[in-house]
Amino acid sequence: MTTDQILLFVLFGTVFGLLLWGRFRYDLVAFGALMVAVILGLVPASEAFAGFGHPATLVVALVLVVSAGLVRSGAVLLITRTLVDAGRSLGAHIAIMGGVGGVLSAFMNNVAALALLMPVDIATARKAGRSPGLSLMPLSFATILGGMATLIGTPPNIIIASIREESLGAPFAMFDFAPVGGVAALAGLTFVALVGWRLIPRRDSGVGADQLGELAPYISELSIPDDSKLVGGRLRDLMEPAEKSDVAILGLVRDGKRRFGTGRNLGLKAGDILVLEAAPDALDEFRSALKLDFAPDGHAIEDAVGEGVTLVEMVVPEGSRIAGRNAQAIGLGWRKRTVLMGISRKGTRITKRLRRTNIRPGDILLLLVPSDTGADVVDWLGGHALADRGLAVTRDSKTWAAIGIFGAAVTAAALGLLYLPIALGLVVLAYVLFKILPLEEIYDHIEWPVVVLLGSMIPLGAALEASGGTELLAGALVTLTETWPAWGTLTLLMVVTMTLSDVLNNTATTIVAAPVGIQMAQTLGVNPDPFLMAVAVAASAAFLTPIGHKNNTLILGPGGYGFGDYWRMGLPLEVIVVAVSIPTILVVWPL
Repeated sequence: MTTDQILLFVLFGTVFGLLLWGRFRYDLVAFGALMVAVILGLVPASEAFAGFGHPATLVVALVLVVSAGLVRSGAVLLITRTLVDAGRSLGAHIAIMGGVGGVLSAFMNNVAALALLMPVDIATARKAGRSPGLSLMPLSFATILGGMATLIGTPPNIIIASIREESLGAPFAMFDFAPVGGVAALAGLTFVALVGWRLIPRRDSGVGADQLGELAPYISELSIPDDSKLVGGRLRDLMEPAEKSDVAILGLVRDGKRRFGTGRNLGLKAGDILVLEAAPDALDEFRSALKLDFAPDGHAIEDAVGEGVTLVEMVVPEGSRIAGRNAQAIGLGWRKRTVLMGISRKGTRITKRLRRTNIRPGDILLLLVPSDTGADVVDWLGGHALADRGLAVTRDSKTWAAIGIFGAAVTAAALGLLYLPIALGLVVLAYVLFKILPLEEIYDHIEWPVVVLLGSMIPLGAALEASGGTELLAGALVTLTETWPAWGTLTLLMVVTMTLSDVLNNTATTIVAAPVGIQMAQTLGVNPDPFLMAVAVAASAAFLTPIGHKNNTLILGPGGYGFGDYWRMGLPLEVIVVAVSIPTILVVWPL
């Protein structure tokens, strides 16, 4: 063993020890280890930051931006309202989302499948009032498991097929992985849905919770547009979607007169204004789902602002420009192109139209403002902006454009027409050009600590491989298993491959482990296909750390996880995958 190999093994051991300890933040530990490796000469200075431009790092960053675009366009809301019920138990939600994620990831890249479903899961968690950390890890594991079943589901399967073609003359076909990968996925999904999620530490990520949740709901108004499908219907038809969005319908305004009470049989006409009580996110969901307008002139303002609009909350202090006056009197609309969307006032009933209601000190206002002007509007009004809780206006007119762009990119990547990072990059560019996602928000959606973690660890993994450390492990494995029975050899190969995949990324692990598997088969004088299948499943089954698979890295920040949280559910899951895969391989791919 060389000095470089010894130093790298010691450095990796130290890094993982510190990460499991959890005393220091994971990005600081990883970046510190990278700097130590450069000082010791283990990583060339010219390659120290190569990991930040690595495809894996770029995919993680791009996927987070794409997910934000899917949320902003209403695509996530469409899926949420169709497939997900926030009233379900956590176990039932995980089973349904895991099943959907597993199926999707079999026919599209599993990173892309998680990118589509992760914001759905977060939105459902927010509506259910629980931390998304309780369901994001099961969703990530489910999409990893589903990808094992087909050639295009996960990169290791593609690499294995390529190596088989180079070594044995023909690649694996699209569904050659299905018997083994499918059984492993089914067993794993069953465990995750029934038992695994109970092993996750309960902590609040801050993503699903509303830090301002104790505020009184806003009294708001939305109008029915002329071309609405609701025209001619009854007010009672809105009760179910309102309840699903957690919105209370207080009354209706017609011809300037406000009618209190629900009046369930009241017929709906174009221009009717619904008086609602709701939280901002629930209000936006209800508006988007029923294609309602901002009342009365908010939609015109939105259309006039090319960069889009956003929601801002502010508290009204004594001496504010609007205190004692109303939005119409101060010209809030024509002076600042801003619409008063809601008023939160405890203890007093609001009986007038919102724009004609005199504002009192202590009121909380929900304002619809042009993007990038929120601070100016709040200053002009003399108010104090509340903490940003990620409120956004769903651009429901862009829903199918966002879905179509994303679907086309994923299809092109699956067919090999575009490299996945390039495909995701084009999606981000298209989302900006089509005004699905505001340009100024792009970098806000990237989890920078996760990017630093991945960008720092990739050069360390490359250094371990370049120093011959992985070859050293492979050689020892071949020597150790020369006299073992075939099932024992396969089991050890899977365990070692899984271990490497938890430390390195799964692509690098596959490149190292697949030739080792072929060499082991040739030494034993048996069919190499079972060994290649073992490597394919094991390389994808990286469940112990957040750096073994891009999906695990993606959920690290949004889920609020620590580095040492993954093994709690991941370790028994890896044991199950090995236990069901070995017998299946021996039956489907005889030695």
